[in-house]
Amino acid sequence: MTYVLTRPAFLVVTAALAYAIATAGIKWASDAPSPMALLLIIFGFGLATITEVVLLRQADLSVIYIAIITVETLMVLTLAALIGEGLSPKQMLGAAFVLTGIFIVGE
Repeated sequence: MTYVLTRPAFLVVTAALAYAIATAGIKWASDAPSPMALLLIIFGFGLATITEVVLLRQADLSVIYIAIITVETLMVLTLAALIGEGLSPKQMLGAAFVLTGIFIVGE
């Protein structure tokens, strides 16, 4: 079990999920500040920090950063779609650039 928890792919997804949780808290707080929104923000950023510390002991910052941003982007775009926020063509192009970046850096 410990082996799975320290694998880079698992840590990238965990960090991205943590950032997405913090983003959801920020979105929630922008509508109506609440203790639960603040809790999501603190939990998300705290988990992301811990995860990235472990992850950066295993891989280069440039690759890790792009990987986390890519996975987080997909998660946040999915969240935005689920809550009814559409994407403009400009936003879709930006997301495509982020996804392209991971393939360029990953090689």
